[in-house]
Order: sequence, then structure tokens, then C-alpha cells
Amino acid sequence: MSQQVGTVDTLFLHESGDDFLAVVERDGERVFRARLELKETSAGPRPAKFRVVRGSTEEPRDPSQFVEIARRASRIRISEQTSKARRKELQEMLDGYQLDALVVRTCRYCASDGRYSPITEETAVKTDREYICPDCAKRELERELDFSASGRLTGAAQDRLEELLLETQDLDRISNLLSGGLDPDLTKFDTVSATTDEVDLVETSTLDLHPELQRRVEDRFDTLLPVQSLSVDNGLFEGRDQLVVSATATGKTLVGELAGLDRALKGEGKLLFLVPLVALANQKHEDFADRYGDLLDVTIRVGASRINDDGNRFDPNADIVVGTYEGIDHALRTGKDLGDVGTVVIDEVHTLKEEERGHRLDGLISRLKYYCEERAQDRSGYDGAQYVYLSATVGNPESLAERLRATLIEFEERPVPIERHVTFADGREKPDIVNKLVRREFDSKSSKGYRGQTIVFTNSRRRCHEISRKLEYDSAPYHAGLDYGRRKRVERQFGNQDLAAVVTTAALAAGVDFPASQVIFDSLAMGIEWLSVQEFEQMLGRAGRPDYHDKGTVYLLVEPDCTYHNSMEMTEDEVAFKLLKGEMEDVLTHYDETAAAEETLANVVVAGKRAKRLNDRMVGDVPTKHALGKLLQWEFIDGFEPTPLGRAVCRHFLSPSDAFRILDLIRSGTDPYGLVAEMELQEER
Repeated sequence: MSQQVGTVDTLFLHESGDDFLAVVERDGERVFRARLELKETSAGPRPAKFRVVRGSTEEPRDPSQFVEIARRASRIRISEQTSKARRKELQEMLDGYQLDALVVRTCRYCASDGRYSPITEETAVKTDREYICPDCAKRELERELDFSASGRLTGAAQDRLEELLLETQDLDRISNLLSGGLDPDLTKFDTVSATTDEVDLVETSTLDLHPELQRRVEDRFDTLLPVQSLSVDNGLFEGRDQLVVSATATGKTLVGELAGLDRALKGEGKLLFLVPLVALANQKHEDFADRYGDLLDVTIRVGASRINDDGNRFDPNADIVVGTYEGIDHALRTGKDLGDVGTVVIDEVHTLKEEERGHRLDGLISRLKYYCEERAQDRSGYDGAQYVYLSATVGNPESLAERLRATLIEFEERPVPIERHVTFADGREKPDIVNKLVRREFDSKSSKGYRGQTIVFTNSRRRCHEISRKLEYDSAPYHAGLDYGRRKRVERQFGNQDLAAVVTTAALAAGVDFPASQVIFDSLAMGIEWLSVQEFEQMLGRAGRPDYHDKGTVYLLVEPDCTYHNSMEMTEDEVAFKLLKGEMEDVLTHYDETAAAEETLANVVVAGKRAKRLNDRMVGDVPTKHALGKLLQWEFIDGFEPTPLGRAVCRHFLSPSDAFRILDLIRSGTDPYGLVAEMELQEER
């Protein structure tokens, strides 16, 4: 035995049942472990049995070999977890051989497994009223994740939990976090600080606006906000096209309003204010009507119908037209006269990057420019339109401004700080966590006297109602499936602080004007697609308004190992940290064959032979020759003229595949109701 053992660095002794576990180490590696049993003699405690453990077997050795090993050891350590009586027994035995030993705090899990693992105050992790080493704590955390109902965390999420484990040195607190715990010291991921760029503010009295608008602006403000001042200083009122990129609640919307209202009041053309969603158009229409309805005629255009869902009739001669992208594009595709357009404001212009809607916005901008240019040639005294593009989230503002042929106005200010938090829970637990967070927020008040209110984002209309029903404080679902009157009632109640929360779909994130102090992500998906960094930033930017709140708070409720559709490649915990650490995506419009064909067809319908010119100045690169070839092959165009089929496809915003499916159903004798049902079912597949 002595021949085998050689030099011993450490002999570690630990109580194990009725006897002791002896671990022998050399150069930090275990040589072997053995069981030591003591007996009482006239000289004191002495080794009675010494058995080397080999896997599941134990090989007896002469007890004197233990004494030889102990004498060879550079140091002898006794585990602090050994009971006082057994510790005393060991000390007396070692004293009998004139051997010194120190009592040290060690990891019980390691000791039980035959490993010597000393721990200190700096490294010990508390669990179940005892302390273990960091490695064992990590293994215990992984074990909890394996057996958790939530599933197993992956990648960055597990790294985050291990980081918190070492930081707090408390496994029980981290376990609580896995069950939806809301300890703010643990859930807090970071704080996005408030920032302010130094800008010389423009005094409103120095503006040269239409007298009535000038008076109203001066009544409301002494100076413009920084982003507004930058815009004015860079030619807003000289008619320059501008791309205005600035965070939510920094006042960029007023940039487009001032330019458009001033020109409309001076008889230089109407204002078109365009947004991506009907709900946003309704909200903006009401704002314009309330604020400027006594000065200018305000109308709304959100689709093909002349009657909108609020009962108002579209008036093409109005001074202000609020519309959805599709509503105005339909007017262009069907040859409607929009009159003299003086200003076009495109809100949420980052929509250009969206897979389905992006190419349509790109085509709309090009078609609007063509419409205004053609009208300017035909009408003396009309100089065309000024374009103001607005966004809070653009990863490539310089190149986008260049593609839009606009002056970039970029203002990197966040009016209030935002705290970002992450906690883990499965889908069944999430509503209870939302309830706790909503209650906590609504029970607080800012220094400005406003109660905390919450926007909860989720990924389906059904889930909106499900969560809202489970909240103790007054709340309401809010989504595109509600009628106009009900949505307006929710907006009014939230604005009056009668609601603690609204529960809405991610699809309504852009521009919904709820002055909330807190945003909760019940889901990180929009339908069956994970949120992009841009969408995520847009949504969390709703938390915290400078005139209402001292800070914004954002909570991500993350379900480990969760996906919402089998087409999703990542899991929700992976997506969460990708979004939190992600870089803003570039705003680029990509064209596949379908998108290229759809926009080229619309451009042919609107501009005939000049369709190629419209394609060439779009933000995305359109393969025009290929698209024209396909349109000819499909008989959507004849030369540069749309066929009746092509005109119908264009008018109804149909993709080629949808058009052919409808034609096949018609030719097979399917009745209209069956046709609609088949198309709906196709969407579900």
C-alpha cells in the first residue's frame, strides 16, 4: 500500500454514517478513498478497520496502513460538517500519533462523494440551511431544471442563472426565481439609463407658421423639444424630406404634424398621415379631429370601403387624411384622386423590414411619389409633396435615409430610465405573476402624482382575454378584433387611470398610445414568429413617459424550453437573452419572386411603362426583368398594361399563389362561401 500511495498532499476525513470517509489526494487529484472505523483502546481511539473503496466493492487493508498514509500527508483536514463528538474522536486518534489536523468548512455534497472541496465565505453557496461549493450548486441547479415542470434552460438563460447563483451564493433564491419569483434584485437584468443630447432648443415664437397654427403652438409650448428643434434647424419648413429617428415619447410625431398642418393651412396641399394599423389610424384621426377639426377638415381611409369602422365616410377632399398604408395604396391602385398632397408622414417606417408588409410600404412610397410628381406636372402652382418618415427603431439610419433620399434627423435620447427584468415561469403560472406585477405597479405613484399602469403584451387575442380575466385590478383586453367603440372606451379608461392594465397583442405594439409605466411580456412571440430586436425595442419603449413617470419597468416572463409553433427554431429562454443583448436590425426590404411580382404589378397598374422607374427608386432591390417576365407568363399584364385579371389581383392585394388558388376554386365550381372557407383554412395550414 505504501508503495502505491507515495507522497500524499491531503488526507481528508469526513463523518459518513457510523464510520469515516477518508479521501487521499495528490496534486489536486483523488488517489483513492476508503472507509475508516475507529475503536476505543486503553491509549484512546485507534484505527480498527480500513477498507479501500473500489466502485461498489470495498477491499480490506491493515489499519496500520491508514497511520502510514496519515504520516505521509502534507496536511490533514477534518470536515466541519462532522459532528463535534466524532470530530473529537478523530482529533484524539491523530493526537495519539502526534499528527496535526485542521477543521475546515467543506462542501458536504463533495465530501459524500469522496471529494475534498474546501469552501470559504467568498465561495460557499447556501442551500437548505447548509453550504456547498459552486460546482455542486451548479449541478443542483441543473438537476432542478431537469425535473422542473418548466423544462430545461438553454444557452444564455442558464449562463444568467449561474451568474446570479455565484453572485447571490444562495441556491434557494435562484430556485424561487425558476418558479416565477419576483425578487427585484434577482430579476433585474439591467437599467437602460436616461440620456439627453445637448441641443439648442428652438423657441416657438421664432417659427414662421400660419398665424392660427403659430398661436396654438405658442400656447402649448415655449420651446420645441430637442428632436423637433433639430428637424426645424435642418430644413423642415423649407420642404426637405426627413427621416426622423428618435425614441418613443421624444416628440417626433409633432415634426410631421407641424410641417403638414402649416402647408395645409397655407393652401399648399393636404396632409397624409399614414400608419400601419387600423387601430392607430383611428386613434390618430380622433387626435387630429379634436385638436385641429375647427381649422381643417379631417378624414380617415383605412381600406377599400368608403365607410370606415367608426361610421365616418371617407372624404377625398379633406385637408388631413389619416390612413393605413393599405388604405391609401388601395386608392392609388384603383386610380382614386387624392387631390394636391403637400405633406406625407409615414409613421413606423421601420415596417419596411417586415416580411409581408415591408414590400407593400416600399411600393406605396414609390407610387405616392409618382402620383405627386405627375400631379405637379399637370397643375401649375403645385410643387409636389414633402415626405417625413418617423421611427423609434432603425439599425441603419444613415443608409435608410440615403435610400429614401431624405435628411437624417437622429436624436438618441431616452427621457426616463428603463429597468429590464427577467423571471422564469410556465404558461400556467404567468397570469398569476402578471397579476402580482400589475397590483404592485398600480399601488405605487410617481413623483408626478400618477399611478403605475401596465401594458401586457401577449401573442394571441384569446390569451388577451384569458389574462385580463385573471387580473384582480380593473383591466381590459385590447386587440384588432374589438370594434372601434370598445377600443376607444379602453383608451379613454386607461388615460383616466381607471384601468390598472391593458392586455394587448404584440401586433398592436407599434404606436399604441397608452401612457404606461410598466410593460410585461407574457410572450416573446408575435403570432408564431419570435419578436425581432426592433419589435422588442419598440414594445419596451412604451414603458415610462417623462411627463408621467420617474422610470419605466419592463418584465420578460420566460418559459424555459418553450416554443409556440413547431416551425420555431429557438426556445423562449434563448430568445429572451438574444433580444436583451441584441443589436438593432437594419431596416431593409427584401424581395422574393412573389413580393417583386406584386409590387411590379401595382406599379404597372399605376404608372404603365414607367413602372421600371418606380421599381428602381424603391428601398429594396427589385428584380424588375424577372418580375415582368413572370407577370407576362401569368397573364397579369399585356405589355405594360394590366389585364383584367392583373387589375383584379392588384386591387385586392393578392399574391400570385392566392390568385391562382381562387381561380382554380372558381373553375371547379366552388360557391363563394366555400371559396372563402377554403382560403381561410389555407391560412391555418
